[in-house]
Amino acid sequence: MSAELNPTWYKDAVFYELYVRAFKDANADGHGDLRGLLSKLDYLQDLGVDCLWLLPICPSPLVDDGYDVSDYRNIHPDYGTLDDFKALVEGIHARGMRVIIDVVVNHTSDQHPWFQQARASKDSPYRDWYVWSDTPDRYKEARIIFKDTETSNWTFDPVAGQYYWHRFYSQQPDLNYDNPAVQQEMLDILDFWLELGVDGFRVDAVPYLFEREGTNCENLPETHQFVKRMRAHMDARWPGRILLAEANQWPEDVRAYFGDDDEFHMAFHFPIMPRLFMALKQRSRRAIVDILRRTPEIPPLAQWCIFLRNHDELTLEMVTEEERQYMWEQYAPEPRMRLNLGIRRRLAPLLDNDQRRIRLMNALLFTLPGSPILYYGDEIGMGDDIWRHDRNGVRTPMQWDDSKNAGFSTADRLYESVIDDDVYGYRRVNVARQRADPNSLWHAVHHMLSVRKRYRAFGRGPFEFVLPENEAVLAYWRVWTSPQTGAEEERFLVLVNLTDQPQTASFDLTDYAGRTPVDVLNGEAWPTVGHTTYSCTLAPYAYHWLQL
Repeated sequence: MSAELNPTWYKDAVFYELYVRAFKDANADGHGDLRGLLSKLDYLQDLGVDCLWLLPICPSPLVDDGYDVSDYRNIHPDYGTLDDFKALVEGIHARGMRVIIDVVVNHTSDQHPWFQQARASKDSPYRDWYVWSDTPDRYKEARIIFKDTETSNWTFDPVAGQYYWHRFYSQQPDLNYDNPAVQQEMLDILDFWLELGVDGFRVDAVPYLFEREGTNCENLPETHQFVKRMRAHMDARWPGRILLAEANQWPEDVRAYFGDDDEFHMAFHFPIMPRLFMALKQRSRRAIVDILRRTPEIPPLAQWCIFLRNHDELTLEMVTEEERQYMWEQYAPEPRMRLNLGIRRRLAPLLDNDQRRIRLMNALLFTLPGSPILYYGDEIGMGDDIWRHDRNGVRTPMQWDDSKNAGFSTADRLYESVIDDDVYGYRRVNVARQRADPNSLWHAVHHMLSVRKRYRAFGRGPFEFVLPENEAVLAYWRVWTSPQTGAEEERFLVLVNLTDQPQTASFDLTDYAGRTPVDVLNGEAWPTVGHTTYSCTLAPYAYHWLQL
């Protein structure tokens, strides 16, 4: 169904985040490319993916893996051409899927022609496209985000004779959004890609667009004003296309980015993610319950995006100092596993490759409030390599089969070698092997996604905890009520055992006496609900999606 006919398509969608360079190499140069991705669309459709999210694809010196853009209106030559991109978008839409791309609004590369002209002369019309100062003493209350590499948010440029402002790497000067020309240019860039057929954008580093003295330069009112302008522009010209906010903030701060359904359509719920891992180690639901209870209501058209892992480190910015130390002790005991304020590991290694826990976490991902995002390779439990530079260890080539280079490329040299260890190596962990094994993780994920698609409660319905006395058991309602008739059409009780021991729990379900819960994942009928307390025993790491 077209976006115009179903403008809230994103509420039911399952997103799949992929790094084009890592996915499939069609021209044997060692880099994944758009033609390679085109050849794998049937795989993604079969898995149950509704929308692809592509990491940056524009030309870039790759200091920050493409988040340092040097040309907003082209494709990085490693990935192909604009014609290849058009063919990819057509292929995605032909399969009933959608695609969003990263747009980097906060900063450019220092190699971008705008910056090169800006630094060359104070008289350049581009000088005012960036933020300059004669002293590095301004905006002192703004934190440094890349603590491991940067000591200041200001860098002196000897050509310009001034300092320029950057919130990330020094090679990524921030744009000056107080300049109307910058704002207009960014809207024109959105139009360029929307004309090519993209279904929306994941908007990078949103909270940092403006700077004001005496503030931490995050989440400023001016930033929200510009976001409202972006949304109005999209709604007027491109109905049904979406904006997804990357704002790594506390839920109450992110809530503001939905506005009154006049800012972002979607935003990542960053704080829930570390707490899912915390709950497993603590054998208690408390961390999950606390953060979701702290999460404000959002407007009717808005939707959270939730994820277990992505292309960055597992961020621990939105936890307390005590919780951060606990997560590092539990999940990153070796210093090399840590990066900035996070952990550079993939999902399967984080969970010690325990298939029960990996499946349980996916069962949570697909039933908690919001639209889920799968990170490429996590559907087969790919591993990582903490000894590689920066975050490269979680951005290794996709493992398709056990042939040369895991079926990713026929080249002799790759942008990054495939994982080839005894546990996660491509000969053991690959798509072909798992698709041939009905008991594999791939089939478990595929099955959960196919079941999820049958119901609207998981993507659109309200969420309510049902908390038994036993804290090791997490339980919640997902309900769908027809907006037309007001009648309840779907009601699910999701049950999860967060431990490696059997757990008993009791619930007051007397309002549903006479109904027989059925686990939609395996078709198994449970005892009929009566007029007394409903008790059950859950196997270790069990998860059930009970339809009443």
